[in-house]
Amino acid sequence: MSTATRVANRVEKVPFLSRGDASLLLVLPGLFIFSAFMLFPVVYLVGISFTNAEPANLFAGEGVVSILTFGDATFVGLKNYANILTDPQFWNSFGITWLFVATSVVLKILTSLSIALVVTSDLVRGKRFLRSFIIFPMGLPPIFTITVWRGIFSSAQFGLMNQFLTGFGFEPVAWLSGRWTAFMAYNITEAWLAYPFMVIITVSALQDVSEELHEAAVVDGAGFVSRFLHVTLPSIKRPVLFATILTSAASFQQFLIPFVFNEGGPARANELLIVYGYREALQFQEYGRGAAISIVALVFIGAFMWLNVKKGRLADGVND
Repeated sequence: MSTATRVANRVEKVPFLSRGDASLLLVLPGLFIFSAFMLFPVVYLVGISFTNAEPANLFAGEGVVSILTFGDATFVGLKNYANILTDPQFWNSFGITWLFVATSVVLKILTSLSIALVVTSDLVRGKRFLRSFIIFPMGLPPIFTITVWRGIFSSAQFGLMNQFLTGFGFEPVAWLSGRWTAFMAYNITEAWLAYPFMVIITVSALQDVSEELHEAAVVDGAGFVSRFLHVTLPSIKRPVLFATILTSAASFQQFLIPFVFNEGGPARANELLIVYGYREALQFQEYGRGAAISIVALVFIGAFMWLNVKKGRLADGVND
């Protein structure tokens, strides 16, 4: 007899519980853990965003209860939201974040699709070794990888990219001191971090493409490009779109790359939204303002993912 059946049988013996309530009892432990680690922090963050919380008043009281009730912080309504929506730096961060999401996603898709086509080609030998080698970056800590890439894009003459340029007769570039050169470095590093996941999804999708469709297209005289556009792409569209949505959300929340590279510089020009919220909350110690920025970011991420899932019809076939 299974555990669920034993619990259901015991529930029947309790006067005020029906058999249908057994399922509720079974999910209560998981619901409690979810609430403790996911729901409660979000609710607490929403609460802080409506106060003037800062270290001086949030931790003014004694004990955990005082902190959970926001200490001596006072309710300010929508003041924090009004302040950030009228702050030019917020709109700069908002715009550069969406630009980063768009450019990095395009780069990740092109890179991952190209690699996946190579490692699934019949003309390539040692494909198993290549696939193992390609996903190797997933085993490295992101902070380690980002630090290495920061060294590659070092503005010093001994930086790897500058050595590459000088080797071809070009002048060294101050990569992290210019807005768009630093932005390009962000994109390349982000693509490196995300491409193993994208390649795994794309390779799996490519392996499920029917060979009969390709053979029929060859018989009809379709070349490689025509078969790729009309057979391969439609077949892998949904898995690749799913991976794209996930990596887009990760790009929107990117913090380590801009912060480690140059803290969103130069002069906060490339300060992504999460870095902006971090700076307001921890460097300027405006916890309420930082919480409001995080809530705004959360709303946009949720709306972005919901819209893409709906428009991409990724939930088709799932029961309501």
